[in-house]
Amino acid sequence: MMSKTATASDFIASLEVHAGERSPEDVLKHYHGGDPAVSAMGIAFGKVFALARKYKTLGLEEINNLLDSHYYEVRMGAVSIMDFQARNKATSSEHRKKLFDLYLSRHNRLDNWDFVDRGAMHIVGKFLLDKPRDPLYQLAKSNVPWERRTAIVATHAFIKMGQLEDTFAIARMLVGDGHEFVQKAVGSWVREAGKQNEDMLRYFLDEHVGQMARVTLRYAVEKLDAASKKHYLTIGK
Repeated sequence: MMSKTATASDFIASLEVHAGERSPEDVLKHYHGGDPAVSAMGIAFGKVFALARKYKTLGLEEINNLLDSHYYEVRMGAVSIMDFQARNKATSSEHRKKLFDLYLSRHNRLDNWDFVDRGAMHIVGKFLLDKPRDPLYQLAKSNVPWERRTAIVATHAFIKMGQLEDTFAIARMLVGDGHEFVQKAVGSWVREAGKQNEDMLRYFLDEHVGQMARVTLRYAVEKLDAASKKHYLTIGK
C-alpha cells in the first residue's frame, strides 16, 4: 500500500512503466466520450486497476489532479482509486461524502461508460443508501448522457440491498432515452432488479415495451424464460 504522501505524479510514473504494452488505438476504441484531446498510453485496464489498488490511499487533491489528465488510463486510475476507497468498510462517512462530491463535481472528466460503471455503484449509490435519492433523479434529468447513466447504474447498490423501487423509477424516466449507453444501462439494471423480483420487471416491460429501444429490451429480457423473451421481443419495437 502506498503512503498517503504519494502524489498524482507518482501514480502516473507507475503507469508509464507499462506504456505501450497495448496499442493506444486499441485502448481508445472503448472511449466514447467527448474530449477531443483524449489520448491513451497503451495500458491494459487490468494493470491500471492493479496499480490503483496500490495507490488506494492517495489523497483527494491528488486524485482530483489525476482527473485533469487527458490520458484515458490516468482518469480510469483516478476513479478506480476512488472506488477502492468507497468500497473500504473503514472509510469514514465524512470521507465518503467527499468522494461523492468529487465524483459529481468532476463528472465532466468521467465522460465514458466505463468510468461510470467503475465508480457509480460504490461512490454514489452506496453513499446514498441511508439518504434521500434526490441527486439521482436530478442526474436522470441531465443533458449529459454519462450523468444519466450514473443515475441508473448507481442504483445497483440499492438492488444489492433488495431496494428496487428507485431502479424502476429512474428507468421509467430514461426508458425512451436516445443515447446508446443510457439505453444499455437501463436494460442492464432493470434486468438485475428483475432477478430479485421478476413481477416488477414484467410490470415494467408490460408498461413500457413500446417505448424501449431494441437494445434496452434485449438487455432487459435476457434472463427471462424463452417464451417470455420471445413474447416481449415480438411486441417491442
